[in-house]
Amino acid sequence: MDYAVIRTGGLQYKVSEGDLIRVPSLQTEVGEKLDMDEVLAVNRGGDMTVGTPLVEGAKVSAEVVRHGRAAKIVVYKKKRRKGYQRKKGHRQGFTELRISTISA
Repeated sequence: MDYAVIRTGGLQYKVSEGDLIRVPSLQTEVGEKLDMDEVLAVNRGGDMTVGTPLVEGAKVSAEVVRHGRAAKIVVYKKKRRKGYQRKKGHRQGFTELRISTISA
């Protein structure tokens, strides 16, 4: 199985062609194609190529499927016996990508 390890938004993802991944929000339109050049490793038919830190000439193409926000998480702080309580919610934005091609 062919796959690549890419870096986007400060995170690393192991992707194959046809995969659907959620990455931190990107400023792109839905349906737009984008190329990711930060490829850390590529595996083609058992032949592994690892970059130092990036693989030269490697590229992963993807299509933007949708934008959204993840489920809410609750951040709750409390100090006992002091009357201190803080409750705050957070929803992280994401962009969903469909991986189309991996070229090395």
